[in-house]
Amino acid sequence: QVQLVESGGGSVQAGGSLRLSCSASGYTSLRNCVGWFRQAPGKEREGVAGINAVDGTTYYSDSVKGRFTISQDNNKNTVYLEMNRMKPEDTAMYSCAARPGGYCGDLRAVAFAYWGQGTKVTVSS
Repeated sequence: QVQLVESGGGSVQAGGSLRLSCSASGYTSLRNCVGWFRQAPGKEREGVAGINAVDGTTYYSDSVKGRFTISQDNNKNTVYLEMNRMKPEDTAMYSCAARPGGYCGDLRAVAFAYWGQGTKVTVSS
């Protein structure tokens, strides 16, 4: 099994930056793909970034491409989401998720098996 715990959420002004962390435990073979998702009130969950934990390949949705960066620290079993030049529309609950493998650029929520509880991000104008 896989356990995921997010941290780093908070409030930031538009144009600012936040770094979210996803600490993972459990079998590494079950989390070769890790993704970051967000869900705003009344909206569907949106996959914003993914990483192939085996080879480091990264993927981004068009809505965050060029502003967000996903990375991993193997020594800490942690995946990060660096969010820069943030916009009010980035306000959401952010969750990390994992699955054993496949094409890690598939950022559909239904493609992921393991989920954290989420961390709240608020971007003010």
